[in-house]
Amino acid sequence: MKIFKLFVIGCFCLSQSAQAYDLMDVYKHLHTNPELSNMENETAEYLADKMEDLGFDVHRSFGGTGVVSILRNGPGKTIMVRADMDGLPVLETTGLSFASKVVKKDRFGDLYPVMHACGHDVHMTTFLGTAIEMTDNLEDWSGTLLMILQPAEEISHGAKDMLKYGLFDKFPIPDYNLALHVNSAMPAGTVGITSGYALANVDSVDITVKGIGGHGAYPQTTKDPIVLASQIVLALQTIVSREVDAQDSAVVTVGSIHGGAKHNIIGEEVKLQLTVRSYSDETRNKLLKSIKRIAKNMGRVAGLPDNKLPVVELQNEYTPSTFNDPKLSSKAMIYMGNAIGKENVVSTPPVMGGEDFGRYGRTIEKVPGLIYWLGAADPDEFENSRKEGRQMPSLHSPFFKPNASIAIPIGVKTMTKTVTSLFNE
Repeated sequence: MKIFKLFVIGCFCLSQSAQAYDLMDVYKHLHTNPELSNMENETAEYLADKMEDLGFDVHRSFGGTGVVSILRNGPGKTIMVRADMDGLPVLETTGLSFASKVVKKDRFGDLYPVMHACGHDVHMTTFLGTAIEMTDNLEDWSGTLLMILQPAEEISHGAKDMLKYGLFDKFPIPDYNLALHVNSAMPAGTVGITSGYALANVDSVDITVKGIGGHGAYPQTTKDPIVLASQIVLALQTIVSREVDAQDSAVVTVGSIHGGAKHNIIGEEVKLQLTVRSYSDETRNKLLKSIKRIAKNMGRVAGLPDNKLPVVELQNEYTPSTFNDPKLSSKAMIYMGNAIGKENVVSTPPVMGGEDFGRYGRTIEKVPGLIYWLGAADPDEFENSRKEGRQMPSLHSPFFKPNASIAIPIGVKTMTKTVTSLFNE
């Protein structure tokens, strides 16, 4: 009941323009028309037009399909607000009347159903709502508002491409970077802030295990890559348990193993695919070096010649960890508490998920940043699932169905309050 009351207050506290704009119509449009990474052309144009209507100086096709919007409102700080735009190759099964039925080719030409299964539609709608509130209340702040719509977050290219294209060279360098992300495990009406490391370094590693094939009845004449791959999988588990400080956090997961063709044939090759996660760069480097060392030396133990040793390849999909500036996090807790009630703003632990927002704080300027969690689960369903001991549908699930009518006003209020308060420090 408390959260429902908060929603009503939140709606009526938004400006008349924001209410008249009907952000839910925007949300439903975005939800129904998702686009895949680096292909967010219609989404970018749709939102760029709206930002221009609000009076922003808009730069389109920046770093691919990105959009940079600037609003100068006198002297003061520069604050950046970022939202991501891409959907996922997921077939939506939420049963919503406005569910996505989109099927599109990805950048490689393969056909997939597309869904906003990670809540980027909520992010973009909240972004637009924040822009509306800031332009409706120009007398309440002074400075430069830099708002960016970023492509390709899901494939970890968007932030890198926008920075490479000159985001901090062609536009004012921010004093603060801000973003939010929906959280399927928090009830709508609440927000969560993690101080320090919030999201992880994410690496994808491929290992090709070679062997000497032959007949399954005469294994002594072969070097079995399936046995060797199995030994490598087990040996990799000792990295986290025996090489990483117990007070640190790391993950080495073998998510895929493929090899062999028939019952009685010992093949020539097995392929492993790993996801590797950490927080500090030091731990990341240790994990990657240990994976290579273990794979190579297990091949030597198996008696393979040097030209048959396992090949370890780091894929170009690295997402750096996201570090929330502790001072900024503490201030945001106060500002957001003032906006929606401090009981609805909680401290949250770090997670091993990845988000390329962290790149904006890793440039030479070292801009303090914060990405916070926006509760998205329907409050009643959340409470029922808690009582019944079951999990709510997670992000990236075809069943993920945020309660956008509660979450979006809360996102707009918390982001607007934080941005305005930082301008007025």
